[in-house]
Amino acid sequence: MVDAQLLVYPMLDDREATVSSRGVVDPRVWDVTKNRHAWAAYLGGVAGTVRPGDAGVPAYAAPARADDLRRLPRTWLATAELDLFCDEDVAYAARLLEVGVSVELHVYPGAVHGFDVFAPASAVARRFVAERTRAFRTFLAPASDLH
Repeated sequence: MVDAQLLVYPMLDDREATVSSRGVVDPRVWDVTKNRHAWAAYLGGVAGTVRPGDAGVPAYAAPARADDLRRLPRTWLATAELDLFCDEDVAYAARLLEVGVSVELHVYPGAVHGFDVFAPASAVARRFVAERTRAFRTFLAPASDLH
């Protein structure tokens, strides 16, 4: 049984259904072109001949397609304001909350996908690392330590 999920700017929806999923076109960061290639490679490996956007993409491969999120574990989710995953990540967190899953959502302002790698000494990256580390330690702590 999975006790928690710690998600860092996760790729959750192959359909490019949100504004942010189509809005990042700068090739210096994770953009629409890279995202399409990644989904095609991933889905070709896990789902055979299915392509991004097809009706047959399984929910286990693209979590945004899941109908029922009630059995998922508590979640810590971080995304960046200028990441093409931002909208789908926020929507996923909202869906988890709607069904009673405990969620801690962080949207880092002014940041792009991979900001913690591009600018590890920046204030936003240092804050992200500290918050992610705290969440990870909390998830690993025995239940008796949480009370």
